[in-house]
Amino acid sequence: MNFKGKTILVTGAASGIGNACAAAFVEAGGTVILTDINEAGGEAAAKALANAHFMKLDVTSREDCESLAGRIEQEFGRLDILVNAVGWDIIQPFMDNTPEYWAKIMAINFMGPVQLTRALLPLLIESGSGRIVNVSSDAGRVGSFGETVYAGAKGGIIAFTKSLAREMTRKNIRVNCICPGPTDTPLFASHSEKMQEALKNAIPMKRVAKPSEVADGVLFFASDRSSFVTGQVLSVSGGLTMVD
Repeated sequence: MNFKGKTILVTGAASGIGNACAAAFVEAGGTVILTDINEAGGEAAAKALANAHFMKLDVTSREDCESLAGRIEQEFGRLDILVNAVGWDIIQPFMDNTPEYWAKIMAINFMGPVQLTRALLPLLIESGSGRIVNVSSDAGRVGSFGETVYAGAKGGIIAFTKSLAREMTRKNIRVNCICPGPTDTPLFASHSEKMQEALKNAIPMKRVAKPSEVADGVLFFASDRSSFVTGQVLSVSGGLTMVD
């Protein structure tokens, strides 16, 4: 896949899946804008890649999203691909959730991608062939114990993807969605060793995904190899949810 001449923005790119996506796009020749609320981590990640730039972004802030759109237009003059990879979660029984926890889950995992997408759509439309890839979760497809509100937010991203794909087809913008299962990210590493082993054992392949394996799916949806694909959801879970 070749992304030469393309400008790509990836959220949550300081680490994990977002970082793997940024690295893969750079390797494929793209100009990549990494965004993250973690300024030190984001700057270090961009510095480690060729043809990569970092812009600090809090996706929960509408003002930040709108300001970012202005900066991209001024500094790059275009945007071809948006990857909404940012995410956050803590596994916790629903009855232990607080309203503050709900608000944070929804702000980062649902409303963040929604308002950033809205801010950047004019640039994507102007490109003439914009691509949006949303990173949801298999929790949003089939539910997940201890992740009830997170699953609801990620399920919302799936529905958002499908609906936006219908609206944007007339603008020659394709919108698709990747749903990772358990993946070797800092978030996964924050779980207890017992939980990590339980998740691995539940997967038919008996291991979690590498972030680069999720990135492969993202690049497919962002490339011309999926030129007749929009509004679709791809599970990358080692067979964990193959029957759902």
